[in-house]
Amino acid sequence: MNQVGSSDVCPQRVWTPGNGLLDSACKTSKNLKYTEKEGLCLGLVGWVKNTYGGTVVGQVQGPADMVEEMKVWLSKEGSPTSRITRASFTNQRAIDKLELSGFKTRF
Repeated sequence: MNQVGSSDVCPQRVWTPGNGLLDSACKTSKNLKYTEKEGLCLGLVGWVKNTYGGTVVGQVQGPADMVEEMKVWLSKEGSPTSRITRASFTNQRAIDKLELSGFKTRF
C-alpha cells in the first residue's frame, strides 16, 4: 500500500452533486462510514457527504493507483446497503502535494 504524503504526484477526484453517485438507499451516516473506512484502508485522504438531493459528493486525494482503486470501489461495490445507479468523477487533476488530511464524513 502506498503511503499518503509520499513525494508522488497525487491526482484529485471530486464527485459532484446531482450526478447520482448513489441513490437514496444510501442516505445514512453509517453507510458513509464504509466509504471513509475504504478510503483510509487505501491510504487516501478526503471527505464524503450526503446531499439533500439524495446523492453523495466528496473528494479523494492520494497516489494515482489507490485513487483508481477507490474509484472502482465507489462505482461497483460501495457500502453494503447502497444501490449504485451511476458514478461520476470530475475535476481530476494532478497536484503537487496533498491538500487535505485524514478521511472524514461531513454533515
